[in-house]
Amino acid sequence: MTKAAKDFAARSYEIFEASTRDYHKTDDVDAPIQNPYEASTIEHTLYEKNHIDAVQWHLEDIIRDPDIDPVAALALKRRIDKSNQDRTDMVEELDSYFREKYSGVNVREDATINTESPAWALDRLSILALKIYHMQAEVERTDATEQHIAKCAAKLAVLEEQRGDLISAIDTLLADIEAGRKYMKVYRQMKMYNDADTNPVLYGSKQ
Repeated sequence: MTKAAKDFAARSYEIFEASTRDYHKTDDVDAPIQNPYEASTIEHTLYEKNHIDAVQWHLEDIIRDPDIDPVAALALKRRIDKSNQDRTDMVEELDSYFREKYSGVNVREDATINTESPAWALDRLSILALKIYHMQAEVERTDATEQHIAKCAAKLAVLEEQRGDLISAIDTLLADIEAGRKYMKVYRQMKMYNDADTNPVLYGSKQ
């Protein structure tokens, strides 16, 4: 395992963590992103990926307000749908990076495919950074009961253990791809409900 493959997931998590903290400086779903990394770098893409996840996390909170105006809720639901598509597009951009990076690898005859691509594993790591941030916030609440704080502290411990396991698993996957023991075969997301040609509600309205 090269040092690059060994450290990639941990470095990615640091970027996700920084992006999560940066979002909460304003805690505003409409605040413009301030990406500190140079465009066209993998770090820039990872930071933007987590920012999309952070905004969507809070949109999901807002839409669950029981007193939300129905018209506002519909607009918010459509914004969440677009965010989901943006998230998927970003994952596919990350997988394109890995396919290019490892395009020259000699794949072994006994190589196997993984259940998920590196980018979708990183997607889970990005969401995990958000879970840990918000669970930590629950643990630090001063207006919550001791029972609530204890429950959240136990959950936080599990999330932190999961972080270590996931970082290790991603680095192992990248090392296996780099060594030709695993190979990438990416299936593009074919979401039908966003496509006016495959969603019957949408194409039916044209008739």
